[in-house]
Amino acid sequence: MKRLTACGLVVGLCVLGMRPVAASDWNIVGLYAGAGIGESTVRSDYGFDPDYPVDSHPHHTAYKVLAGIRPIPFVGAEAEYIDFGHPSSGDGYFNGLNSLDYNADSHPKATVLSAVGYLPLPFIDVFAKAGVARLETNLNSYTAGLCTEIDPGGYCPPPVLSRQHAWETKAAYGAGVQAHFLGLAVRAEYERINSTFGDPDAFMVSATWTF
Repeated sequence: MKRLTACGLVVGLCVLGMRPVAASDWNIVGLYAGAGIGESTVRSDYGFDPDYPVDSHPHHTAYKVLAGIRPIPFVGAEAEYIDFGHPSSGDGYFNGLNSLDYNADSHPKATVLSAVGYLPLPFIDVFAKAGVARLETNLNSYTAGLCTEIDPGGYCPPPVLSRQHAWETKAAYGAGVQAHFLGLAVRAEYERINSTFGDPDAFMVSATWTF
């Protein structure tokens, strides 16, 4: 619903602002920079141990900064730094005999270089992009040992902490729509990166300025 609302706002902005196209409205070629914020889905914050499923909440706030060049209206290139957020998940387990506490968190971040293709229209662009990402993923899990509750002298193993810090070079892709007027553009887009630990993706709203 949030994603549909954001797209509706961008499209509505274009419709409300429609008028005969002036030459200055086509100031879309050149260097640009901007920033964005949105919601991510991080799939690597759970599943460290399939024997202990957790109540996962993989959605989090994501943000990015970007810069690009658009030498002609139809083609460009873009560099981004994306932080997909730092969600965590956890659960407790008790079956009348044993208890277990389990927590996990993940923090994927990426530098992305993409080629961008545009369908330029008055006041609006539809675009798609594909490229390569250098993805950094930090994964942590904590398991409080399996203890026997009914036996006061029962054995409780020590907590287990797992840490992983991985770098991957993976494919990245996305698509979106942007409204523009003079040098300002407001865009709504979906982006995703392939990962061994679960593909992080995000829906973001960004603003850019063309110099």
